Amino acid sequence: MERVLELVVQGSLVGALYALVALGFVLVYKASRVINFAQGELVMMGGYLGVVLTATYGLPWPAAFALTLAISALVGIIVERTVLRPLIGRPLVSIVMATIALATFIRGALPTIWGPSTMAFPPLFPREPVMILGAPVSQVYLAAFVFTILFIVVCGAFFKTRLGIAMQAVADNQRAAASVGISVRRVFALSWAIAGMVAAVGGIVWGILLGVDNFLALLGLRVFAVVILGGLDSVVGAIVGGVLVGILENLAGAYVDPLVGGGFRDTAPFIVLVLALMLRPYGLFGREEIERV
Repeated sequence: MERVLELVVQGSLVGALYALVALGFVLVYKASRVINFAQGELVMMGGYLGVVLTATYGLPWPAAFALTLAISALVGIIVERTVLRPLIGRPLVSIVMATIALATFIRGALPTIWGPSTMAFPPLFPREPVMILGAPVSQVYLAAFVFTILFIVVCGAFFKTRLGIAMQAVADNQRAAASVGISVRRVFALSWAIAGMVAAVGGIVWGILLGVDNFLALLGLRVFAVVILGGLDSVVGAIVGGVLVGILENLAGAYVDPLVGGGFRDTAPFIVLVLALMLRPYGLFGREEIERV
């Protein structure tokens, strides 16, 4: 029982970090109904920016963090203006392919600029673990968990502000939102800027834990299972889905991997993805849309 409790606690911490990355998917989808398949690559970009500014150029952490957020927000706006805005009104598959092409470009460009080797952030926390509910937890994971929860709370509060309500109005009906004076294009640009910032935070947090390299982009595929499980348009769903997937991974790695020779831990999120699409395609907390014809 103690072993199970330890796995659940550690899985919940990892799941909260998944939820942080999942917020980027949710923010873009809530505003524009676009699934951003380049979110993992934006996470990787945030990690590279953070580690280069701190480890290479020696900037203090607060300055490096703020500058990384600003650059990532600017990149989000540029992507929306140059890649997605010309595709407004085009078939959905065109937008999906544009985000996939963007992901491929970023994944190839960043290692070309900064090299393929794994880059590490300067150490921030002691290595000694702390005990939570009888489970040893790395101080890095604990600090990342606390920061993630704070950031998620801020994002949840944002959707209650005037700008957040405008984003939801645009997602519900673009024409109706435009008719009451909401700038749809400005909302699109804002959503991508915020998604870029969220990705940057995720890249920094995961980069501290794992190091920064090309494989950090694969996090987007794993988190996609979280988004589908929780619901593409639900902030609460991103949190719950992230925690559930994190716990499932830990339990599968501890109890199933020894029986099958390993690898099931990495497969488990995609099994959840398939089951979610089969049984509840709009997610645990997603809004079911009914079209009348």
